[in-house]
Amino acid sequence: MQRWRGLEEIPQDWGRSVVTIGSYDGVHRGHQLIIGRAVERARELGVPAVVVTFDPHPSEVVRPGSHPPLLAPHHRRAELMGELGVDAVLVLPFTAGFSQLSPADFIVKVLVDKLRARVVVEGPNFRFGHRAAGNVDYLAELGTTYDYEVEVVDLYVTGEAGGGQPFSSTLTRRLVAEGDVEGAAEILGRPHRVEGVVVRGAQRGRELGYPTANVETLPHTAIPADGVYAGWLTADGERMPAAISVGTNPQFDGTERTVEAYAIDRVGLDLYGLHVAVDFLAYVRGQRKFDSIEALLEAMADDVKRCRALTAEYDGR
Repeated sequence: MQRWRGLEEIPQDWGRSVVTIGSYDGVHRGHQLIIGRAVERARELGVPAVVVTFDPHPSEVVRPGSHPPLLAPHHRRAELMGELGVDAVLVLPFTAGFSQLSPADFIVKVLVDKLRARVVVEGPNFRFGHRAAGNVDYLAELGTTYDYEVEVVDLYVTGEAGGGQPFSSTLTRRLVAEGDVEGAAEILGRPHRVEGVVVRGAQRGRELGYPTANVETLPHTAIPADGVYAGWLTADGERMPAAISVGTNPQFDGTERTVEAYAIDRVGLDLYGLHVAVDFLAYVRGQRKFDSIEALLEAMADDVKRCRALTAEYDGR
């Protein structure tokens, strides 16, 4: 899969293509429907499928300080898109100047001149251009002038977790923030993931017999509510069942919020400096301060037992 940053990286001899545009944070099941349809049309027409996305998130430029928590960094989104069959991902730097482009100028500069769109596939609520003035009707209207067609994909609705709402990144972020990682996974189609480099912490887990990987998360990461979770720690391509702690470590009067993962039944792991991924499967319990270290150790042993069982059950499905 090709990856371009900016219009200037698109090959000059690029032919016709099927295009879909959006932030696509999380590449959730609604996004998968749109992207999957774009790939399907591209295969029918014998042309590449291209996803156009933005960095930073447009809201940070239009309303500074409003950057939403991110469900997936750009490299992870590209990886997920590649798994769906996308041929190229174009990341457009979203600047103040770019935000001023009218819907017509956006269509000409991006879709017509550079990507030579033959089909554009979007969801029904797609908006683009200055002040989000463009919509799918306007996109289709200009398609008659610039020789491309527009296909709109209706999004399915979520199940119990979403209360019948359409799949959305906003809803997924809310579920993650509430600690409902199972509800978030229902929308994402997979467990929510947090990534970062393993750094040295206070090493209290090691002293207690449960050495943890202290993950320095990427900026704007959507981190679940404080608590203990079952999930997996992936390092160097190896996926290991894990007990994951999110919070400030109230037992030791901590103040810094951290994400720490204990690789269950693994001994002698040295993960410092490695970029790792932490996948959240299920909420186990909230964070609390125990009356004694003995009580904490008893709770941690129970946490590990429950996390081992939950991950084994999931992997055994």
